[in-house]
Order: sequence, then structure tokens, then C-alpha cells
Amino acid sequence: MEKIGKVKLDDTYYSGKDLYSDGEIEEKLLTIAQKHTEEELNQVIARENSWPVMYHFSNIRQNIIDWLPITKEEKVLEVGAGCGAITGALARKAGEVDCIELSRKRSLINAYRNKEHDNIKIIMGNFQDIEPNLDSTYDYITLIGVFEYSQGYIQGENPYIRMLESIKGHLVPTGKIVVAIENRLGLKYWAGCTEDHVGRYFEGLEGYHTTKGVRTFSKKEWEKMIQETGLKAEFYYPYPDYKFPLSIYSDKYLPRKGELNLNSYNFDRKKIELFDEGKVYDSLIEDEMFPVYSNSFLILLERG
Repeated sequence: MEKIGKVKLDDTYYSGKDLYSDGEIEEKLLTIAQKHTEEELNQVIARENSWPVMYHFSNIRQNIIDWLPITKEEKVLEVGAGCGAITGALARKAGEVDCIELSRKRSLINAYRNKEHDNIKIIMGNFQDIEPNLDSTYDYITLIGVFEYSQGYIQGENPYIRMLESIKGHLVPTGKIVVAIENRLGLKYWAGCTEDHVGRYFEGLEGYHTTKGVRTFSKKEWEKMIQETGLKAEFYYPYPDYKFPLSIYSDKYLPRKGELNLNSYNFDRKKIELFDEGKVYDSLIEDEMFPVYSNSFLILLERG
């Protein structure tokens, strides 16, 4: 067990090699995490003018879970913690936070960024190796930007169903799984954004015929998986998406016409301007179709 500040790192399941990396930029991210406090990161983002720096360090990322009623009596498992964009927010709310992360470099970035928290443990290694040996149950388990990669975590048939089944087994009876993921049929893909994970136009809309190892799902596809695993769900709709959510709608409070006008969010890739998204959103809202075409989903799952 290694410690950085107050954060514990467990390398029991680490293979000795990072199998997932964004390359040289991660050295820069590590240096930033080592040299700057959380309060200084917005200044760093403005100075660097870099998509990876903004993506990994923006505090807007934390909006996706800040509203959840997590208490200091509860324990959280964060699967795929990455560079710690969400970890600190979870640690401020929960009593304990266990993280699973494939990459040692990203775990170090996370640990340096959140070194003042004494309730974080980062377990480094592949989820499939770690999961059978987890000896705790959790009140919340987060899969934020993670579930779409289940084919990489879970080998064999039906990896996405098996991922949900394995995660469900580590919940307390009243626990919740928190999934944040792009919508395969999200309006931004029709409007001219490339698919987030593979960078090709219309790849998800066309059913991922040239993609292996990662995929997202439509609302109907999610409902089918939820039924198959015996879970029940509440759907929420982060806007403009789950990565930088400025609003989070629900089936009880959907957007009204004229509200969805923040549609310049494709910071890392080129975008074709095929139509006025605000006007199309208004049309979808009028016909009660917004949940089908929301750019992202935030799904709270619990035992049925």
C-alpha cells in the first residue's frame, strides 16, 4: 500500500504496465496535479487553453454527482476513476470512496489532486481481476464514462449485461448504480458531431458497424438491458451532456422551449453545422421526444 498525501494506492492487481493512456499529455496533467491546488485549477485551464487540461480538471465535471444525496454514513465505489475529475466531489460527500482504475499514471494524478482527503483508496488494475475480490458492499457505485468500455473490462458473451450483474452484486440492499454515458442517438450526432469515442461521423447512429471495444446505447436499448438484469431505473438528462453538465433534467421536469441554446460544446474535434440545434430541440420538446434524443443519460439503477 502506497500513500500520496492522505490517499492510499493499492497495486495488488496492477500488471506493471498502463494498458490505457492518452500519451505525453498525462505527464503534463501529473505535473499540474502535483503543483497546483484545486482552487488554482480554473486559472490553469484558462492559461493552458488545452482540451485535455479542461476535460480532466474542470470543476464543472463534478456537477454530474454533486446533487446526489450521498452522506458521510455511506460508502462509494467509483469504477474507472481516471484522473480524479469526480473523486474529490465524492470524497467530500461520502464517508469512504474506493476507486478502481486501470492506469497507474492516472491514479497518481488522481491521488495528487485529492491528496488532502483521508477517505480515498485507489485500487489499480483491471476491473475483472479486482471485482471478485471486493470485500465490501456499497451505497453508491458510479460508472461515469465507463460503462461503454465494458467489453474491455469483461470478457465473454454479453459483457454489458454481465457488467451490470457484477456491479449489482456489490450494492447494499438499498444501493444505487450511477451511470453517465452518451446517448447513441443524441441530437449532437445528427447535427454534425463525430462519435465521442472513435471520432467518426454517424458511427453510433449507423450501429457501430466498424467499431469494436466501445459503444453507447439508445434509451430503448437501455430499457431492454435494465429489464433483463432485473433492475429498475430513473432516467436523467444532463445538458449539454454529462461531461460538462450545466443542467440536469428528469422525466418529472423536462426542458421547455427556448431553454436549450448552449450547443457549442464540441471542444476537441471539428463539427459540421448541419442545422440549428436549438430550433430542432424546440421541435422535439413540443412533440415530447427530448428524452429519446438527449445527448447524454444519467441513469440511477437499483434492485427491482
